[in-house]
Amino acid sequence: MPERPLDRRAVVIAGHAGDHAAVRSALESSEPAVRASALGALARLGGLDETVLAAALADESADVVRRAITVAARHDDHDSVIDDALVAILVGTDAGLAEAAAWALGERHEEADPASVRHIVVALVAAVTVHQDPLVREAAVAALGSIGSPDGRAAVLSAVADKATVRRRAVLALAAFDGPEVDAALERARADRDWQVRQAAEDLS
Repeated sequence: MPERPLDRRAVVIAGHAGDHAAVRSALESSEPAVRASALGALARLGGLDETVLAAALADESADVVRRAITVAARHDDHDSVIDDALVAILVGTDAGLAEAAAWALGERHEEADPASVRHIVVALVAAVTVHQDPLVREAAVAALGSIGSPDGRAAVLSAVADKATVRRRAVLALAAFDGPEVDAALERARADRDWQVRQAAEDLS
């Protein structure tokens, strides 16, 4: 008699029990919730490699992709394949996933090589300047502030004139940069019509 496929609860238990084989088999489940749980369990077990993570980032289920993005943000072994997958999500059509991908890219940059950082920054700059969803622009500008690359400064400065939620994040991101344009932007932000923008600018004084 064939073994019964693991359900989500069984996958979680297998992960805590250190059953790598069971967890890996669950990655092939037809149920998105099971695949997502398996991915998280495998990451906890320290058995996650870039091939598995990249496949999860391209999963047909948004729930699996979202879990994979969260895992990718904390994944220790840096691989440009993962950055490329996150950038593809950032420029994709799902705004919720794009927002999460922007956050993850900002979290991962410290281990990236210079070429990967440039690739990440270019994608985030595009998201800040042209993405239609303000939540994506907000996450992308925060990521640019986290990375602190000079190539992202102009986009952060432009975001100080965006919607209030984006302006607040942009003002905080300016802490990573300097120069007369930054000083001028912070001075304008201190007189912003939104009190949280004003407060953020005052906090950086």
